[in-house]
Amino acid sequence: MRIRHRWAAVAAAVLFATAGTLPATAAQGAAHHPERPSAGGLSAEIRYTEYGIPHIVAEDYPDLGFGEGYAQAADQVCTLADGFVTLRGERSRWFGADARPDGSLSSASTNLTSDLYFRGVRRAHTVEKLLAERAPLGPSKEVRELMRGWAAGYNAWLARHRITDPACEGADWVRPVTPLDVAVRGYAVVVLAGQGRVVDSLATARPPAAGASDEGSDAVTPDPRAAARAAREMFAQDRSDMGSNAVAFSGATTADGRGLLLGNPHYPWQGGRRFWQSQLTVPGELNVAGGSLLGLPITSIGFNGRMAWSHTVATGTPENLYQLTLDPSDPTVYLVDGRRERMTKRTVTVAVKDAAPVTRAQWWTRYGPVITSMGSQIPLPWTATTAYALNDPNAANLRFADTSLGFAKARSTADVQRSLERNQGLPWVNTIAADSFGHSLFTQSQVLPRITDGLQARCSTPLGRATYSSAGLAVLDGSRGACALGSDADAVQAGTFGPSRMPTLKDAPYAENSNDSAWLANADRPLTGYERVFGRIAAPVSPRTRGAVQDVSAMAARGRLTVRDLQRQQFADRVPVADLAAGDTARACAALPGGTATASDGTTVDVSKACRVLADWNRTAGTDSKGALLFDRFWRKLSGALPLDRLWEVPFSATAPLSTPRTLNTATPAFATALADAVRELDGAGIGLDEPLGAHQFVVRDGRRIPVPGGTEALGVWNKVESVWDAPAGGYTEVTTGSSHVQAVGWDGSGCPVARTLLTYSQSSNPNSAHYADQTRLFSQEKWVTFRFCERDIRSSPALRVVRVRG
Repeated sequence: MRIRHRWAAVAAAVLFATAGTLPATAAQGAAHHPERPSAGGLSAEIRYTEYGIPHIVAEDYPDLGFGEGYAQAADQVCTLADGFVTLRGERSRWFGADARPDGSLSSASTNLTSDLYFRGVRRAHTVEKLLAERAPLGPSKEVRELMRGWAAGYNAWLARHRITDPACEGADWVRPVTPLDVAVRGYAVVVLAGQGRVVDSLATARPPAAGASDEGSDAVTPDPRAAARAAREMFAQDRSDMGSNAVAFSGATTADGRGLLLGNPHYPWQGGRRFWQSQLTVPGELNVAGGSLLGLPITSIGFNGRMAWSHTVATGTPENLYQLTLDPSDPTVYLVDGRRERMTKRTVTVAVKDAAPVTRAQWWTRYGPVITSMGSQIPLPWTATTAYALNDPNAANLRFADTSLGFAKARSTADVQRSLERNQGLPWVNTIAADSFGHSLFTQSQVLPRITDGLQARCSTPLGRATYSSAGLAVLDGSRGACALGSDADAVQAGTFGPSRMPTLKDAPYAENSNDSAWLANADRPLTGYERVFGRIAAPVSPRTRGAVQDVSAMAARGRLTVRDLQRQQFADRVPVADLAAGDTARACAALPGGTATASDGTTVDVSKACRVLADWNRTAGTDSKGALLFDRFWRKLSGALPLDRLWEVPFSATAPLSTPRTLNTATPAFATALADAVRELDGAGIGLDEPLGAHQFVVRDGRRIPVPGGTEALGVWNKVESVWDAPAGGYTEVTTGSSHVQAVGWDGSGCPVARTLLTYSQSSNPNSAHYADQTRLFSQEKWVTFRFCERDIRSSPALRVVRVRG
């Protein structure tokens, strides 16, 4: 398909430059290789503005994919190449079987289990079968062309440049890729919360020895109470590790009657799940800007001239288990309605560096793969009579890219909904959107197994009754055909919910989500009536959700909002838990006899200085906040030691979810112990109690520490950042996850969006790039990038550098 609308006019307006004006990442080797790589006739214009942001213009979708693959390789070649090694199942071959992947494409704890899983996907031709489906079950022609072009662009960059990133300079494992590699990367992203969560278990599940008996085994039946607790903690940790905030304001709350959107996804700062910022344009067809997940050929979250959207990790449980009743004579045969069905044995061989190849078998059923655990705390033993299979509906979902492409083309929130209804491809996220007409939208339109509360009641096992109530994880009786998942008439994929069942809120003054359920997307218009698998209703929310809804509801009530108000919210760095508990903590601390408290090891600790620091703290998590680090360490210890009902004196009430629970229980012995332990911990790490947060919350770039603002999940800060505590090493290590591609977007009637963006960890992971830390320094200073969306703004950039890439 060739799209020529306005192409000549746009091309004529572009200012072209020589290789000497290219971005540092794109210009490596330009003296020896002119910037015109051959790629089968594909071509694109890449116009770089401040902070290395590329604005890619192409004549059609293959060319657009070509330009994006080329530009992504220029900034992230080593991270991308490492991911493609993972997706080909070759980590053991290049890096050894026992090393650990970065976790961006699955939960595998070793290269070997990662390879066994992805080699299994390749051996079964799983992705090829999905590619062969007609749209909407399979990808559209446009998405296929984007994937083909992306692979060609990535390969063209490799062919023409010498890699300068020390992470893979001269490495033999950096290889060209195919469109199938690009598709498998998209597949890995959508199954992250399903099959990707249980890779170790899937790859190592073994049937019991012939003749084995269940008699006398303590592990035959998992403990339902322990499993329920573990499942609840596991899913909560998912949302904590990779959560997000987003809020859409309707025109009823804004200064000009147009919508506003603030998106603040929390993603890893290192590895293959980073965002990459760009603008993608096919004149007359597509014009979108925002962040793409690395290796994906379309914008994942972003905005255009009429609409903006973001995603947050949802509370829907995107998988379920089936408990299998086995034939006592053969543990690889299971019974359904009394009939025997033999498991499918999938044999996979993995090459291993400096060792013999490893061959393992995987076992598959009509429901999905047999697994022997979910995480480390939920054992699912395969015995002579029982096994467990995982149903992951996203394992049949290659529709994420088409859903995102529909968003990119959308001119309104109604178009966003139409893309969701047509493609139904979002695996584990909510969508929050606003448009220039003043509409707002929240919807939990995600691919979920069609587990109704009625089906669960009829078909749940004892284990499932506990885990479903606790975490939305159903465990159904696989021996009964009547327990198969049904289908909704409006569902694209069998066994999933259709769009009419999705919790959705339209045109509310505000629509907000911070990784709790859909219930409180708007506190004045709570969403109810959805199945438990979507999330809980009238249940306690996280401190981050509580603080966020308090903030945005107050903003909506105040009204006359602009993009500047969104910017202020992003960097307010208010600590909601401190507003609830810091005053009580300081007063109770000052009342301790002698200014001392007893630590958990029985020693007496002078906490008097801590009392003064906490009393003087401004209750924010800015880089200069003195007391934030002390309160953070104290609160983690106290909240980890006490359940919610003992932590607060006033319990949670569903009728007052934003003001309960409250009143810290300072009378509990755990209070003084946590305070003493926090003081000792900081003293032991050589950290003064009143040192500013930025001295210990940081990243290192070019050999220098860059202070990072924001607070942890435990404290409920909107601008969330997380580090790993390592007291022997001197406290917190570098920031590992948190605010990533931040966007504050509105419209002013000019046809150009009013967009302020920030890619917190910057565009390139190459320390030799000029764009390795430039936006990170902006983030440290709580400053923004004014995004250049329209032609006049791009052309007027003082940093404009243009690259023609063509065959």
